[in-house]
Amino acid sequence: MVNVRTLDLNLVRIFDALMEDRSVRRAGLRLGVTQSAISHALNRLRYHLNDELFVRTRAGMVPTARAVEIAGPLREALRDIELVLGGAGFEPLTASRRFVLAANDMMAATVVARLMSRLAVLAPGIDLVLRPVTRLDLAEQIDMGLIDLALGVFADIPARLQSETALCLTDVVAFRPEHPVARDLSVKALGRFPLAAVSLAGVEAGAIEGYILERGLARQSDAFDRVALETALAGAGAHPRFGLLTPHFMALPAMLASSELVAIVPGLLTPIFRGAGLVVCPLPYPAKPSAAQLVWHRRASVDAAHTWFRSMLLNIARECVDELV
Repeated sequence: MVNVRTLDLNLVRIFDALMEDRSVRRAGLRLGVTQSAISHALNRLRYHLNDELFVRTRAGMVPTARAVEIAGPLREALRDIELVLGGAGFEPLTASRRFVLAANDMMAATVVARLMSRLAVLAPGIDLVLRPVTRLDLAEQIDMGLIDLALGVFADIPARLQSETALCLTDVVAFRPEHPVARDLSVKALGRFPLAAVSLAGVEAGAIEGYILERGLARQSDAFDRVALETALAGAGAHPRFGLLTPHFMALPAMLASSELVAIVPGLLTPIFRGAGLVVCPLPYPAKPSAAQLVWHRRASVDAAHTWFRSMLLNIARECVDELV
């Protein structure tokens, strides 16, 4: 049994940093202490908890089952302490805080790019860390408090998480200006050319019907309406041929510029793709729009800084869509 009266709160902060960074060196840099101080603190924690907590491997410091079990509650306790000592108010202009956001490169190049310029003026002390929304342990990272928010398309959101719709994504077609399809952008024409699309993870990663389920959270795998495409082409007596499936939205302009590829991408990318000299047109068939949602753990809902940050993020996401109209 741990005697909390003799437990140094700094040990909990160091444990939390190690859980996030999985590195003694990086944790020390973030907290402003030496690596030897981190190692000494870890040994004290091991003594208090009678557990190794972290095992050193080539991949970094891997947490034990006990460490994973206590990580979430300890981080929540740290934030509760910060709220109590810091008061309920939040002043963006003078605040110092770091947020971890999971998002893909499309959201980074559009919504987050605008967010950063806004933060530089309104909240210069706010730092942002981006993590891939494609990671297989996304829900676990949110549960543990290692990711504050996730921006993406989700089919199911468990009750322990909260969400709000950030923007609506509608598919469009993109290709180089001299592409033959420009003369006849029809469903039949799409069947004659290799297609490019974004697929964030395939069946080998456990994707089922375009989504991957992990700890109750189903996140999007295919970033386009595959069923609508296949149905439309089947009606024209054709089948889609994917000349390129990639997890990277922002790699597509360079690949389209000198190829016969025709890309199916979210319309949110229209300004960027047109700026790269590509043609962007509506789909020649009906497809369902998808709602991109901002997701966070329910425990963060009372955090004034978190509330301000996600409100800012939501407003900017909606601005990006409004400007497409």
